[in-house]
Amino acid sequence: MDKVIPRKNRKFRYFTIAIGVFLALAALVFFSFNSKRTLNVKAEEISIQKAEKAFFEDFVVFQAKAEPLNVMLVNVTEGGSVKEIFTENGTMVTKGQPLARLYNPNTELNYLTQETAIIEQINNLNTGKLNIRNQELTLNKDLVLIEHDYNDAKRLYDMNSKLYDKDVISRNDWNTFKENLRFQEERKKTIQQSIQKEKQSNQVQISQINHSIQTMEKSLEILRNNKKNFLILAPESGRLTSFEPVLGKTFQAGESIGKIDSKKGYKLAADVDEFYLEKVREGLKGQVEFKGKTVEVMVTKVIPEVKNGHFTVELAFTSKETIALQDGLSFGVKLILSERNKTLVVPKGSFNQETAGKWIFVVKGNKAERRNIKTGRENPSYYEVLEGLKEGESIITSSYSDYKDIEELSINKE
Repeated sequence: MDKVIPRKNRKFRYFTIAIGVFLALAALVFFSFNSKRTLNVKAEEISIQKAEKAFFEDFVVFQAKAEPLNVMLVNVTEGGSVKEIFTENGTMVTKGQPLARLYNPNTELNYLTQETAIIEQINNLNTGKLNIRNQELTLNKDLVLIEHDYNDAKRLYDMNSKLYDKDVISRNDWNTFKENLRFQEERKKTIQQSIQKEKQSNQVQISQINHSIQTMEKSLEILRNNKKNFLILAPESGRLTSFEPVLGKTFQAGESIGKIDSKKGYKLAADVDEFYLEKVREGLKGQVEFKGKTVEVMVTKVIPEVKNGHFTVELAFTSKETIALQDGLSFGVKLILSERNKTLVVPKGSFNQETAGKWIFVVKGNKAERRNIKTGRENPSYYEVLEGLKEGESIITSSYSDYKDIEELSINKE
């Protein structure tokens, strides 16, 4: 007789397998999150330097160009095309020396029309003034005739007064002479008052006319002087630069046609990266190399306006020696931003582009571990390290572009 074998519980077996899989996955996740991300690199592919204590000098290096200390622009007052050229670029000129002549037919015709109109107005005002004088003369002539009539009436009155006293003439005749004298006297007073008022009025009119004539004569003088502006003269004595006119070339009014260097010294002008805007100030000292000698310079002006990521700095030579410079010479300027002091520094390298000075790989044997640091000042050679490194520790200063997510590097020196 066959024996019945009891069937095993499969649910228990499945439960055991599930627990095992879960524990395996948990272990895998745990080790993946807690293990360091490591990358193998070759020693020749990286650059290793040491952190060291050194005298840190905060400075910036930039290129500057020599510019005349006093430059005067030669501007075009009246626009036109170049008709004549009297000198060449780079020559020494004296104040008032003709440099070039421009020509503009439309402007000259306009000047001629304005000049004719002003002269015509002046003539009209002079004619008006002459008419006023003629009116005064006519009144004076009338006064002469009236005075003559008055004198005749007075003479007849005086003569007939004696005859009337002797009863030689009648009362009617005497009254006629008397009335005629009164009439001529009133007539004379009236014309004298009219002449007086007319003279006062004429004086005001003539004064206004004279003022208008003076104003027009000044306008005419300015207009005639403007016609001379087609001749471009040197505004100052010195060396003429940037002067490159071409016959027939047109210049607009106000446009610069050249510069004059008065030969009274030179300055340096440079565009400096905006990163140093808060550090650069007037009075900072620096150095330039000129003909094998170190020449001291000093910041004299900072123009804080930022254009294309740069601001402008002007520097002056502080040396008492006479320096023979030329406009446009280029100099490498080393500008000292602070005094020298000893501190922990690391050499500059490409690593800072990816880390922004917040972390670095520190080398220990064949390994390099990622470590957080804090940097301070910088100059073209070093970064100042404030926290995270010790003197003598080795670091990787080459690019970290392939290591941004790596925590440890394994260095293969073979």
